Amino acid sequence: EVQLVESGGGLVQPGGSLRLSCAASGFTFSTYCMGWFRQAPGKEREGVAAIYFDGANTRYDDSVKGRFTISRDNAKNTLYLQMNSLKPEDTAMYYCAANFFVDRGKRLWGTEYSYWGQGTQVTVSS
Repeated sequence: EVQLVESGGGLVQPGGSLRLSCAASGFTFSTYCMGWFRQAPGKEREGVAAIYFDGANTRYDDSVKGRFTISRDNAKNTLYLQMNSLKPEDTAMYYCAANFFVDRGKRLWGTEYSYWGQGTQVTVSS
């Protein structure tokens, strides 16, 4: 059974940092494309960052470029999202997602991913 379990969310002040983790099991993590997505209340889900199976290729939404870093540890079956310089508009539920293959140009498209975690809440507020 595929499982994706996110952790690391919480309440942080503007300008602060958080590191999200996503523990994966039930599939060969090292061969899958992984992504982070977020959804704020009343808004559509949006792709934040994606990383190819080998970690060499990453993709970011323009809104987080230079502030967020996606990474993976294939030995630990874990995906990470380091979030720095957080802004109130980053407040959302954050989800990790997995799919065996995703075309390069579609890696921030949620419709391309088959497996999803339950999410972890990130709130940026003073």
